[in-house]
Amino acid sequence: MKQVVFHQTGLPEEVLQLEEVDIPSPRPHEVRIKVTARNINPSDIMFIRGMYGITPKLPSSAGFEAVGIIDQSDKSNSIPVGTKVIFTAIGTWKEYVCVPAHMVIPSPSGLSDEVACQAFVNPLTAYGMLETSGLKEGEWVLVTAGASAYGKLVIQMAKQKGIKVACTVRRDEQKDTLYALGADMVINTEKEKLQKVILEKTGDGVNVVFDAVGGVLGARALASLKAGGKMMVFGLLSLENIPLNSGLLIFKNLKVEGFWLTTWMAGLSPEESQKAFKTVFSHLLSQKVKVDIEATYPLEQYKDALVAYEKGGRNGKILLVS
Repeated sequence: MKQVVFHQTGLPEEVLQLEEVDIPSPRPHEVRIKVTARNINPSDIMFIRGMYGITPKLPSSAGFEAVGIIDQSDKSNSIPVGTKVIFTAIGTWKEYVCVPAHMVIPSPSGLSDEVACQAFVNPLTAYGMLETSGLKEGEWVLVTAGASAYGKLVIQMAKQKGIKVACTVRRDEQKDTLYALGADMVINTEKEKLQKVILEKTGDGVNVVFDAVGGVLGARALASLKAGGKMMVFGLLSLENIPLNSGLLIFKNLKVEGFWLTTWMAGLSPEESQKAFKTVFSHLLSQKVKVDIEATYPLEQYKDALVAYEKGGRNGKILLVS
């Protein structure tokens, strides 16, 4: 089978390579999945660079999220061969993956591979952060990198709860797309002063910030919080830590906390987990929440896919398909 691997961490275009290896054999508690589609997430790039919360065991394949067909079931045949499943694993940029049977989720009927392969990480992160935030109807959330796949999902999910959404972008042409999805305020931080616009439009600031960027933008987003507000940090697209203003934290009684999907899901009860998946899948199937696809590439064309991923102004996900 074909797989995309790296033998040392570094820039994807420098360390990734395509290899031909034997198809893996599942252990008794595992199923083997013939992978049909995977999407490229920022976490995948961070993992390849050795900058993610999980340290790669080299050599390693890239990718965490995918959809595929059960090719061989586990010992108890808990999931029949031929079942289409959504799953996460370390290293999905390969043609076959073995995963513990209890960690795969049957894909809802009617969900295309292109949507199913991105139905886990971003939608559940958006859902989980909104649930954890404590935001109520009529309150404001500020989402940095609002034109990202995650940002678009938050806008759509928040609007269903009556939560007002402000977003940051870096290009004016991204504004109309986000307003069409339901954003109440879209700020081009290349041209506008974030805190100034936020205060003018809200009066006293936003209740919560969802920050995916860090760095200087993260600091400006923190300063856009109202007294008693909270920043939830879940990404570091700038690759720079947030320079925290201690005075702001003290005198405005602000809170800063991290959010990682893996940790959040580990704390859910079986009932809460089932509710989360049911809600997300229902949104995607009914198209109350939509995901965008920019382009698809065969697995062996991963280099071209990475070039497309890095392209500025991209409006949808880049997928690797088999």
